[in-house]
Amino acid sequence: MACSGKVPAMEKVFHFDSAAEPYVADAAVLCCFDQRIRLAVYKFLQKRGILRPDMIVVAGGAKTLASPRNDFERDFILEQVRMSILLHRTERVYLMSHSDCATYGGLAAFGGDPEKEALHHKSELQRAARLIQEKFSEVRVECFFVNFEGVFVSEEQAIEQVA
Repeated sequence: MACSGKVPAMEKVFHFDSAAEPYVADAAVLCCFDQRIRLAVYKFLQKRGILRPDMIVVAGGAKTLASPRNDFERDFILEQVRMSILLHRTERVYLMSHSDCATYGGLAAFGGDPEKEALHHKSELQRAARLIQEKFSEVRVECFFVNFEGVFVSEEQAIEQVA
């Protein structure tokens, strides 16, 4: 293997062009790693003008803040948000959860009732939003619930479809 200085040379296996300059993130986005929602999340972000997101992708998404399994889980996510604000001057945080999420026990945990599930996620998203606002009062927080038909904004009074 050829070396260049103290760093061994590596074979390029994929080429792409990307801006090397520092950037300002349009939002820090906390969402689940479930493959079933990934494309919808990225398309939704683009539609909302979030072209440079700092993605925080973990099992359960906003659940890690609303009802974490332990303090480490919550603290890790809060540190990721803090780093997005510090390093990329993020002013907005998107919190996302989704239908049939395995970390909640799936839709079955709500007796197969999509409305009951959505109301639970709305409550969880609001709890997560309050925590982010308490810790980072300078950012704007928006909450979204994803099911297999669209993305819904979670506000205090209602959940309404936005995409």
